[in-house]
Amino acid sequence: MDPDSSRFPAQAGNPVIVAEAGWRRAASRAEAIAMRAAQAAGDEGATIVLASDAEVKRLNADHRGKNKPTNVLTFEPAAPGLQGEIVLALGTVRREAAAAGKSVAAHLAHLVVHGCLHLQGHDHEHPGDARRMEMAEARILSRLGVANPWKRA
Repeated sequence: MDPDSSRFPAQAGNPVIVAEAGWRRAASRAEAIAMRAAQAAGDEGATIVLASDAEVKRLNADHRGKNKPTNVLTFEPAAPGLQGEIVLALGTVRREAAAAGKSVAAHLAHLVVHGCLHLQGHDHEHPGDARRMEMAEARILSRLGVANPWKRA
């Protein structure tokens, strides 16, 4: 990506972009939830995009060669001094939240924290790394009052 361009240019002072209006119906105060989760994860500078499944599917195909939506995509900064981007797919997040018996707001907070940890260098490709990332997510979410997503009810 050209360092002078962005998939979703953030508004000054507001790192959350609601590209899909349905987010506001799915999670009351979605922007505030996303911003608070990013702050708790120590990455309030990232641009967070609340997008549609169609947009995330397109990005996933363009950047990862996977022609399907996913819950969250994280993009490293295009150049030093720029911020990363975290893009979430409303339909996928809504379906996953329903399947897990949790609110869209709680799942949104979890996925923003997950994306922030990716931007900070965490990964889950290997079992040990995945466990460390899950533990970090659970600690951060606990500070937000969100239940540990890795514990069975």
